[in-house]
Amino acid sequence: MEQLTTLYIDKESHKFSAAHYTIFSASERERLHGHNYSVSAKIVAPMGGNGFSADYNLYKNRLAVLCNALDEYMLLAGDSPHQVITEQGAYYRVQFAGEEMLFLRCDTLVLPIRNATVEEFSYYLLQRLLQDSAADDLREIELCVGSGPGQKGCAVWRR
Repeated sequence: MEQLTTLYIDKESHKFSAAHYTIFSASERERLHGHNYSVSAKIVAPMGGNGFSADYNLYKNRLAVLCNALDEYMLLAGDSPHQVITEQGAYYRVQFAGEEMLFLRCDTLVLPIRNATVEEFSYYLLQRLLQDSAADDLREIELCVGSGPGQKGCAVWRR
């Protein structure tokens, strides 16, 4: 019988600071604001003959790279049905409910998400971690993104 183990990675250093707004409907959104987001992961893998299931350092480094890639950016939901994002020179031009907003392209990331929420961020980061871990023998990953104490969204992948 295969022995599975669970690794929990929840380091203070796995965080990113970003600006965003959440879209509630075709006519309502939050005001632009930011969070210090935290990222944690639960990884289930088979126990190896050496008493290890997975290299903590490998996954800590992968999570750090993912966090650093989002740190200090304005995050826009590129797949939202309620806004239109176009490139206009050095800016992203965002149209939402009759409003126009301009964001410097060098300070902004347009992500393939429907909304700028912890739920969508967790799924986005989970997909990136799965790409980086495609060759690893994993059974499950739960990746969580928190926007403050006691508030987080998680996405789960199971083989």
